[in-house]
Amino acid sequence: MIKGIQGTSLLDYPEKISSVIFIGGCNFRCPFCHNPELVRPEDVRGAPNISIKEAVEELKRRSKFIEGVAITGGEPLLFPAIEELIKGIKEIGLSVKVDTNGSFPDRLRRIIPYVDYIAMDLKTSPEKYPIATGNRCNFRKIFRSVEVLLSSDIEYEFRTTLVPGVVDEKDVERIASMIKSAHKYALQVYRPGNTLDPGFVSVSYSRDRMEVMKGIAEEFVENVELRVV
Repeated sequence: MIKGIQGTSLLDYPEKISSVIFIGGCNFRCPFCHNPELVRPEDVRGAPNISIKEAVEELKRRSKFIEGVAITGGEPLLFPAIEELIKGIKEIGLSVKVDTNGSFPDRLRRIIPYVDYIAMDLKTSPEKYPIATGNRCNFRKIFRSVEVLLSSDIEYEFRTTLVPGVVDEKDVERIASMIKSAHKYALQVYRPGNTLDPGFVSVSYSRDRMEVMKGIAEEFVENVELRVV
């Protein structure tokens, strides 16, 4: 279920030059998703698979030029061999970051001993999760994953993409109040484009309004980052 490898990224792993591995398949159907080709079953089935051996060999060739690997998707924790992939990357001396939607708390707990960084999405406030995920989420599992990260020693961040109509100031306040002791909370600009739901039309919030949301989050979380790139 490895569907692609991006050779070099300066954005996907904080403070590291990384390669990016894309895992196909997702249990959510977020209408604003920017990787629809990794979510739609027909696209995922139709794309060639890359074996773990092939992926690790490619990363080994790049290991002089990168510091880490970001595993993203789709939803990486759907990949049955995720631990094997992580261990293979670690054996060549690279740091590993995993992006997750947080809906698999037990799998998240299992991989923590092997990874260096976790980035977990918090799509919106609990009440709006059905809107944000296409009615595909049990929020109790999301909250369990929050608890797993808050109680761990791993480096991590929670992040929310500021999608108009899905996330507003009240939602940011609700999210931030749940993660008061978090290491980092990242608020990300939403940029309209190729989305899972072609009928999903939205525009980005203004910089001023995003700064207001950042200020709200900072009332609860000490380290809040606004990402507008």
